[in-house]
Amino acid sequence: LVHGQRSIRIEQTLRTTEEKNGVCCQQFQPAAASKSSEMQQGTSYAYEHSHGSRNSGDEENQDEVGETRVSGKSTANVLDEEVSRRRNLAIISHPDAGKTTLTEKLLLYGGAIQQAGSVRARRAGHKLARSDWMKMEQERGISITSTVLTFNYLDHHVNILDTPGHQDFSEDTYRTLAAADNVVMLVDAAKGLEPQTRKLFEVCQMRKLPTMTFVNKMDRPAMNAFEICDQIEQEFDIETVPAAWPIGDGENFKGVLKRSTKTVHLYERGTRGKAADVMELSLDSPDLVGVIGQELYDQLMEDVEILDTMGHELDEDKLLHGDQTIVYFGSAMTNFGVQLFLDDFLGLGRKPAERESTIGPINPTRENFSAFVFKLQANMDPRHRDRLAFIRIVSGTYAKGMKVSHSRLSNRQVTLSQAQKLFADDRESVEIAYPGDIVGLNNPGIFSIGDTIYTGTEKVAFPGIPSFSPEMFAYIRNPNPSNYKNFKKGLNQLLEEGAVQMLRAKEDQGGEDPILAAVGQLQFDVVQQRLRDEYGVDSKLEVMPYSVTRWVLGPGDPWEALEKCGRIFSVFYAKDRWNRPVLLFKNQWNLNQLEGDHGDKLELKPWAFAPEDA
Repeated sequence: LVHGQRSIRIEQTLRTTEEKNGVCCQQFQPAAASKSSEMQQGTSYAYEHSHGSRNSGDEENQDEVGETRVSGKSTANVLDEEVSRRRNLAIISHPDAGKTTLTEKLLLYGGAIQQAGSVRARRAGHKLARSDWMKMEQERGISITSTVLTFNYLDHHVNILDTPGHQDFSEDTYRTLAAADNVVMLVDAAKGLEPQTRKLFEVCQMRKLPTMTFVNKMDRPAMNAFEICDQIEQEFDIETVPAAWPIGDGENFKGVLKRSTKTVHLYERGTRGKAADVMELSLDSPDLVGVIGQELYDQLMEDVEILDTMGHELDEDKLLHGDQTIVYFGSAMTNFGVQLFLDDFLGLGRKPAERESTIGPINPTRENFSAFVFKLQANMDPRHRDRLAFIRIVSGTYAKGMKVSHSRLSNRQVTLSQAQKLFADDRESVEIAYPGDIVGLNNPGIFSIGDTIYTGTEKVAFPGIPSFSPEMFAYIRNPNPSNYKNFKKGLNQLLEEGAVQMLRAKEDQGGEDPILAAVGQLQFDVVQQRLRDEYGVDSKLEVMPYSVTRWVLGPGDPWEALEKCGRIFSVFYAKDRWNRPVLLFKNQWNLNQLEGDHGDKLELKPWAFAPEDA
């Protein structure tokens, strides 16, 4: 049961030739009993479909032409209904704004876990964050890699993408945003907008992603709520529409007013990891002033008058196109306002949207299957040297065992024999998945970030995901020659994931030490620790004195264009994994000098896509 409704698992499998003309029946089973109790609560690892109080004897039939039917519904109807149920959400913020805490409270209210644990709650008796599964994340109390978490809530299937907040991992966050249909921007109530929040929000605006705002940590001394809204409007040129307005802050934080219903939600401080107890009062209730006090009551009534007379009206079209953001105030740590946000998100969030491709916009309800790879991850299970490619399904239906075409590997057919549903580092086999879903595929080395897979005779490719300009560089060396095989294997795997970028000196034919290129120091730390923990090898870094990068993309052959410029001083010549020239500069002044001297001869870019034939 999910919130009082029967969940019916719809499983569609590819049958052998002998079975195609028969009736395919599948017993409906609950989530595997072997999973921990905290994952069973309110969620199933298998993809589920809620159909009210349907009889347990309902079953799925497959007719002679392979069209799936559930209680008389055609494949097209089922696909349309499943798309309507799905919502996915990426959470962005500056470090320490409470992003992972909010993620876990959403899981708590969604019924996916029974107790949430902050990434910093490592003391005895406290639970570690469910979404921070990597050893280094738990040791340092930060999110390092994007995590996918999925649950069912009020007849909706929700995918949450928890992203790293630290700027050193902004490239991983950008890749994750490519898979998102909705974004929640988390703002620290005491600090307002911070640098990393600004950078990520600009990416969201560029992609026209619907963005909701959650102003966190209202249980601590905070900026004025109007000041925060004004800051968002001024910096991002976007309208703000407060939906849950705070009553007090810090020790005097009493709860929030839900403006749409004129209802005050008063929260009791309880156990931090548990769902909060809530009491509701109408805004015009005579008991309200006695509960919150005369001073807060007078302030609330004044705020309501200002909001009603001078505030923006909610415009769902503007919201869905990224021109308006709806704002919630609360405290994720103490559970104030989280459920209000989650409930509204189901109604206001955008369902899986169409995506641009080489053949035009692809609608989610398109019959042919299509998806793109936005993330690679290795060794999520340390017992098996597993490699997963995370795909975001754009159209059609995934079914276990289906054959797809690979856009980058011409005419190559790939059998998707096993997909996995993710819940942080836990997984379960998936039989069927729909647009908006994120699943992990076993990667035998054929998938790269940005790849497209599809069915049908018409080739489909979605826009690639670029590599961005790194700002730190270091030679990485293996101090123990006897471990060279593991060193090379581990380094290649981490590079494939995109943990860092790798360059080589122009004249290097593969025998010299590679150059690691990263946005920040923490990426280097992650690579070294994962090499040590996952592959049993030590490494040494030699930092290089460069901080600015540019790819040479032309005109014509980039190496020939570079040769025509003659000798260039104060520049390090390197090449990327596709042997394209990359120039490293010590500072911006050196770059400006090159652009002044040779800007008409070189096409320089701070980012680069993988070549079509890579």
